[in-house]
Amino acid sequence: MATPRLKDKYTAEIVPALKQRFTYSSVMQVPKIKKICINKGMGIAVSDKKLIDIAVEEITNIAGQKAVPTKSKKAISNFKLREDMPIGVRVTLRGDKMYEFLDRLMNIALPRVRDFRGVSAKGFDGRGNYTLGVTEQIIFPEISIDKVNKISGMDITFVTSAKTDEESYELLKAFGMPFTNKN
Repeated sequence: MATPRLKDKYTAEIVPALKQRFTYSSVMQVPKIKKICINKGMGIAVSDKKLIDIAVEEITNIAGQKAVPTKSKKAISNFKLREDMPIGVRVTLRGDKMYEFLDRLMNIALPRVRDFRGVSAKGFDGRGNYTLGVTEQIIFPEISIDKVNKISGMDITFVTSAKTDEESYELLKAFGMPFTNKN
């Protein structure tokens, strides 16, 4: 199996560019994407258990890896929520699957967003990680619009080895993340 396009781009172009930009003494100091976490909260699943199974199937198709349901940690009576009830879906991507998902996200899914002008540069957490919210799962070509009974969004978190938000921003920008102008 061939290595993903973005993995080759990282070693050939991004590492030398970032090493020069931030003057790292070693190639090992250059930040890299460690993992991509996709998380989908399904609070409405309290009333309908089938929604979790549908969400697991959707996220599995999008990520190319089996997703798992997340369970509630404690009971909240006002929300009719009991402990250990499934209320969300998550999957963590690493290695080649991570690079392939990143490629599909930036080149196929994000341009399909209505009135797309780029992703916000304000989703950094101060430790070099970036979180992006997607409002509709139908932007992914793996999801058939005919089979969707409820449109829902998800959070996509990019966990990097960068020490600062600026390093992480430059890393993701070098990969081709379509950021709006940074303020």
